[in-house]
Amino acid sequence: MANVVVVGAQWGDEGKGKIVDWLSERADVIARFQGGHNAGHTLVINSEVFKLSLLPSGIVRPGKLSVIGNGVVLDPWALVDEIAKLAGQGVEVSPENLKLAENTPLILSVHTDLDRMREEAAGASKIGTTGRGIGPAYEDKVGRRAIRVADLADEATVEARLDRLLAHHDALRQGLGAEPVKRAELKAQLAEIAPKILPFAAPVWRMLGQARADGKRILFEGAQGALLDVDFGTYPFVTSSNTMAGMAATGTGMGPDAVDFVLGIVKAYTTRVGEGPFPTELEDETGQRLGERGREFGTVTGRKRRCGWFDAALVRQTCQVGGVSGIALTKLDVLDGMEELKICTGYRLDGEKIDYLPTAAAQQARIEPVYETMPGWSDSTFGARRWLDLPAEAIKYVKRVEELIGTPVALLSTSPERDDTILVTDPFRD
Repeated sequence: MANVVVVGAQWGDEGKGKIVDWLSERADVIARFQGGHNAGHTLVINSEVFKLSLLPSGIVRPGKLSVIGNGVVLDPWALVDEIAKLAGQGVEVSPENLKLAENTPLILSVHTDLDRMREEAAGASKIGTTGRGIGPAYEDKVGRRAIRVADLADEATVEARLDRLLAHHDALRQGLGAEPVKRAELKAQLAEIAPKILPFAAPVWRMLGQARADGKRILFEGAQGALLDVDFGTYPFVTSSNTMAGMAATGTGMGPDAVDFVLGIVKAYTTRVGEGPFPTELEDETGQRLGERGREFGTVTGRKRRCGWFDAALVRQTCQVGGVSGIALTKLDVLDGMEELKICTGYRLDGEKIDYLPTAAAQQARIEPVYETMPGWSDSTFGARRWLDLPAEAIKYVKRVEELIGTPVALLSTSPERDDTILVTDPFRD
């Protein structure tokens, strides 16, 4: 049976939540493999809105197993709050339908403190993080001083981990003019949260291996987007993890041969939150219209998203680097009623035409987009569920996107609602 990885192929906010939710009907297990509660996945099911940050998007479907893998950095308090919020919407989350990898590193108050203090100290050089401690938590993971889920079960281990952790953080805080960490208070917080988290802990790698051996379908869910990847994104304006499909293997404890299809989620235009380069950004009425029609505000932060034309050069690049098999094109309906549309096919750098985004930040700042213009359409695509329901010009736009990015469209989303989706190729093909 096929296993599918879902990743964002732009700067995040592409609509992964809806697509994962829609695909989860065909899956048995949904596994989140990287990022933290800086992710924001919005699901609209029968007009009810569910907003998720940590929980896999399949959690709202009964009878499915959801997994948080070791590639995630976990704020346990945020997880408990999210579970409680879903319970208020009638979604039960228990150790029966949610498993948490034992080796998942925790985000603590020291991480959120450090994240915010460093952003404030950076001034004009700030990166634009969500201030939720994700970066510092990944730093501590790599620095081998993280407290992980399994550690919560043993007080002596927590003590030893705190020694190493605070030796590092107290020195940083002193340099930033802050008071040392209140160790006893932090330890008490961990002792209080431990019994709420430990019942979900499990050897996720083993469970996923058994699920695969049993022929079950696994859906791997990523967070953020390819252009925020710490290696291949617009560095340093990136997240602190690898967001590409390859992370699905190491972020859950499965081998790379477990992945059969990589689905890249792509908006029919381009958005970005926070600082960093954006070649096709529109700071005019058209950009404002895209933002208003697309309701472009961050699910987690509420920050207004920057909007621009579809950048085929960037998506072509992320599809190649990320090994994308097919894309899910979302928010096509936002383009309804526009007289003409533009697609970026490449760039000019110092007078020379190039077909990729250069790595050097100074070069990224100097590039100019090269556009191709296409006619828009006046009829509505909102809620379409068949190709026959789409205007001819909309179909031409989709086909041109396919040609320019060199990757076929597997799914087409025409509204936030779960079932307003056109299936072209089933990623879960046997």
